[in-house]
Amino acid sequence: MSGTGTTSQNDPLQTAVWRLRSRACWADAAALLRPDTAGAALQRAALLGERCLYTEKGWEEAEDALRTAEALAHTDEERGAAACERGQLAYAATLHGVRDRADEARAALGRAAALIPPGTPGRAVLDFRRGLLAENLTGAPQAARAAYRRAHAGATAHPDALLLSFTWRHLAGLALRDGDLAEARHGFSESLRIREELGYLVGTAPALVSLAATEPEPEASRLREEARRLFRLLGGVPTWLTTQLTPPAATA
Repeated sequence: MSGTGTTSQNDPLQTAVWRLRSRACWADAAALLRPDTAGAALQRAALLGERCLYTEKGWEEAEDALRTAEALAHTDEERGAAACERGQLAYAATLHGVRDRADEARAALGRAAALIPPGTPGRAVLDFRRGLLAENLTGAPQAARAAYRRAHAGATAHPDALLLSFTWRHLAGLALRDGDLAEARHGFSESLRIREELGYLVGTAPALVSLAATEPEPEASRLREEARRLFRLLGGVPTWLTTQLTPPAATA
């Protein structure tokens, strides 16, 4: 969820990082990056933080990478990006029940907002993460919707297809919560389409499950079975799909 997208100007290193990241090989992707510049250190911290969110593992390594990125950040934009990653990691730890770091997440994202200029790609990522905080930790869906819409506009303007897949999905989730089935189906369909086009394999199973919630049978079952296949292929990642995709026990 770093908002990085697929590749950067056909850079072979970034292409390799993307391919590993999209297949849930975050540690391998991070190993390709030498954290000797602020940019590389920030990207490495983002990769390892994303691994924590998807696998609920690797917290200490992510913290170490983040501290390195914070130490190398010198400009306001770099410090803002590091604060954004700090907020995201604290959010993930709180969401997964590792430790309540909600206050830390709010403070870090607040620092990021003061440092990252409006209208930049980093601001769109920040807006999305502030939406996650509002929706899942604060319980404020209206604030979350406003933040997701700002992120969506930013991702469209720059453009950032991967971030768009996330904003479509979370806006659709709020629509489903409000009972707007047609809007939810549209958003989930767009999210799935983008992720399939990008080859973002690790994000495809969640997109399939979300879309299945808006479809009638037999389409819903077909989508869930495809999600289950991908989930098994990636070794049970993302972990939060386990309860949704584990087949029910057979009965006599």
